[in-house]
Amino acid sequence: MTTSERAAAIVAVASVPNIPRDIDGPVFNAPWEAQAFAMTVTLHERGVFTWAEWAAALSAEIKRAQANGDPDMGETYYRHWLATLENLIAEKGVTTRDDLHRYRDAWDHAADRTPHGQPIALEPGDFA
Repeated sequence: MTTSERAAAIVAVASVPNIPRDIDGPVFNAPWEAQAFAMTVTLHERGVFTWAEWAAALSAEIKRAQANGDPDMGETYYRHWLATLENLIAEKGVTTRDDLHRYRDAWDHAADRTPHGQPIALEPGDFA
């Protein structure tokens, strides 16, 4: 992690309540969680949204999930984070919900054809 990435992570942790963390900063249970966090920090740095907007959107997403029965045991935090990221970038016009669905379907197709333990790589045929 570069110095600027570390600084951005520190600001994010200070700005967004309840980020799972330890003394060194945010902690992640899987690589995709760190990637979603990094994408969010990058989009914030590019001015797509403020931390106040992010925190309000994430809070609303978590409340919506809890109202729908999410037991909030901690393991779903970054699922809510990712849903918030997808919703905000669609609302802000960075991408469309259709493109998000298209890539999600392509990823599922790529995962289905990839042998266990191998890296998943999107190919043009995954979008068919």
